[in-house]
Amino acid sequence: SLLENPHVYFAVATDDDVVAGYVVAWFVVDEAEIANLAVAPPSRGRRVGATLLDAALDAARGRGAVSVFLEVRDSNAGARALYASRGFAQVGRRRGYYRKPVEDAVVMRRVLTDPPQ
Repeated sequence: SLLENPHVYFAVATDDDVVAGYVVAWFVVDEAEIANLAVAPPSRGRRVGATLLDAALDAARGRGAVSVFLEVRDSNAGARALYASRGFAQVGRRRGYYRKPVEDAVVMRRVLTDPPQ
């Protein structure tokens, strides 16, 4: 049902007809949230995540979003570095948010009126 929702952005990256990654974002008034950004293990380190994130940020700008939020596992250093490279900063923490294993989520925000850091 997300694919038909006008408030949702969904993009898929492929490599030789194989899914390399995807991003899902949704928009409410002037805020956006990156709900999920995933890259298949063989495609990691090939800028797939960066390309998908940039596309979602462009979609957010196009829909009038001022801020973009996301949550990321505290231990996911690669994803946190990607988000920081696009101007996201930590604004909170959700204790025990993730299961299997239990881990905190770091809440990050990017204000779209600011240039990337």
